[in-house]
Amino acid sequence: MKYVLLFVGTMEEQRRFDTQSSEDMERSLQGPMKWFERYSQEGKVVGGEQLKSSDTVTTVQSKDGKRIVTDGPYIESKEVIGGFAVVQVADLDEALDMAKAWPGGPVEVWPAVER
Repeated sequence: MKYVLLFVGTMEEQRRFDTQSSEDMERSLQGPMKWFERYSQEGKVVGGEQLKSSDTVTTVQSKDGKRIVTDGPYIESKEVIGGFAVVQVADLDEALDMAKAWPGGPVEVWPAVER
């Protein structure tokens, strides 16, 4: 089964991450990099990316039949998605075990539609 794990943080955490020194950033990325390395070597991570901060987001949506482009994320929230991993695992329990092993903040586990 395929799942998408969304790595969630607060806007404040994102600001702290974006403004830290390169040495601190390297240290703060060690845990996530080890997580990705471990599960990639096991063949469970099949895709994923770190995302830039929410102030770089552009949203395209429809309003009255017209496509509108706006700066910023579509949903107003105090939380941001910092990245995601696409994982191929046996079942939800295995996806949840991977999410529990994530060294950062909350993780949303979304089942993917497989065709």
